Amino acid sequence: MTIALLAQNAALVGGFMTVLWLVSVWKRDASIVDPWWGIAFLVVTIDTAVATGLTPEKLLLLALVALWAIRLWLHLLLRSRGKGEDPRYAAFRQKFGPERYWWISFFQVFLLQGMLVLLISAPLVIAGSTPTPGSIRSSSWPGAIVFAIGFAVEVIADAQLQVFRSNTTRRSTVLDTGLWRYSRHPNYFGEALLWWGFWLFALQSPRGWITIFAPAAMTYLLVKVSGVAMLDAHLAATRPGFRDYMRRTSGFIPWPPRNASKSD
Repeated sequence: MTIALLAQNAALVGGFMTVLWLVSVWKRDASIVDPWWGIAFLVVTIDTAVATGLTPEKLLLLALVALWAIRLWLHLLLRSRGKGEDPRYAAFRQKFGPERYWWISFFQVFLLQGMLVLLISAPLVIAGSTPTPGSIRSSSWPGAIVFAIGFAVEVIADAQLQVFRSNTTRRSTVLDTGLWRYSRHPNYFGEALLWWGFWLFALQSPRGWITIFAPAAMTYLLVKVSGVAMLDAHLAATRPGFRDYMRRTSGFIPWPPRNASKSD
């Protein structure tokens, strides 16, 4: 890994986010960044692996990143189709005013998320730029296995949620079956876990352990910022029975449910 490679990745992500921002100004929809955010990680991984020489081990990592990024892109794109701007971004647009938000969103949304991509992709850059042999080493498989478990949990949880939401008679109830019986947010748990799998790939580099801040930051964001905390507060205020569900169900790590001592 070199300064030139990091600068190249930064330039690609900056250009990618700028194009997305321009499209968002045209569409008046800053939430288009959400489906495409994962693709930015794929761009970084491809650039890193190609610039430093493709090997079977790097191709394995690249395949896993592509599987995650494209699946997430398609899932979020289909979920948001025809729904307009996400309420979170619409609230910011109203707060700052439409006449100003078009340029504020560049810094608040697109530049910020681009910086997060460069930060969180550190294990991918380390693993993708480390010289590797002509075959896949056995030390790569723990990372692949952890990724596979996290990816499977996320995909299954998203599918269960999609089926639940498709039934209009359940929209005022709480999903507490399947993986959702053991965690209030199993999809976020799966997302965090697969990033710890990516970090295990980086451990094959002497400096790889330093990038532990990346999966830790992703986990923190999912639990404390944009995921668990935000959704719990919203659903507890709007969904009957959710407070009881919170009392008996683990917030993040899947765990057998507790007996609820109270009811709403």
